[in-house]
Amino acid sequence: MNVPTAGVTNIGLSRMAKMRLSTVVPVGESGKAQATAVDMASRLLMEGNIIALPTDTIYGLAACAQNTTAVRKLYGVKGRDSAKPLAMCVGEVEDVRLWSKADILPDGLLKALLPGPVTVILERSPLLNRELNPNCSKVGIRVPDHPFVRKLAQNVSSPLALTSANLSNEPSSLNVREFENLWPQLGAVFDGGSLGNAQSTSSRAGSTVVDLSNEGKYHIVRNGIAPLHTVEILHQFGLEPFCNLQNTTIQ
Repeated sequence: MNVPTAGVTNIGLSRMAKMRLSTVVPVGESGKAQATAVDMASRLLMEGNIIALPTDTIYGLAACAQNTTAVRKLYGVKGRDSAKPLAMCVGEVEDVRLWSKADILPDGLLKALLPGPVTVILERSPLLNRELNPNCSKVGIRVPDHPFVRKLAQNVSSPLALTSANLSNEPSSLNVREFENLWPQLGAVFDGGSLGNAQSTSSRAGSTVVDLSNEGKYHIVRNGIAPLHTVEILHQFGLEPFCNLQNTTIQ
């Protein structure tokens, strides 16, 4: 696909001579550069492409969650078992209520947790694409604390199906060069620089995943990078674990 080339670079030419180069777009911290990147990413997503982008934790692969063909393509790029559900992200905390059944939550809880490195699992809304995780009654949703991702999600008329930018069972990525093997399958790579500490295993842990689908209860499904802070907030709002936390490793 042809995309605008202003402010765009192709990286790793010699190493990728036999592969189709993906367009690498600097995200920019703000202003015109970021707006251009958001517009390009929006267009690519709405045309059914898969893109790579930075989040507040690790690099991710994104597709329009309401586009079944794009969701299936995302599974293929990732090499992910189709039985494993995908999470998704939205641009505003209020949007979580549009795509899930969040009425069971205490007032203010979502805004205390999000935006941030937390994925909340709730019962899915009937508005959500039935072909996204078709065998799951629940969905994981997050609002990354990253301006590019939030502006992109606000700009696209669909939540973004989101998974880490790496092949299944491989380490997650903190910079774009770590997933160069996936570039030929992507519409573009949006480069936000290095994320976290490449020498720290915890930096690659991704978001903390918490199931809030049982009223008044919570279950930490994945520790991620912020389990203690997440549990502290949940307790402040009166939620209790519905499993024995001693059986859950919190680091």
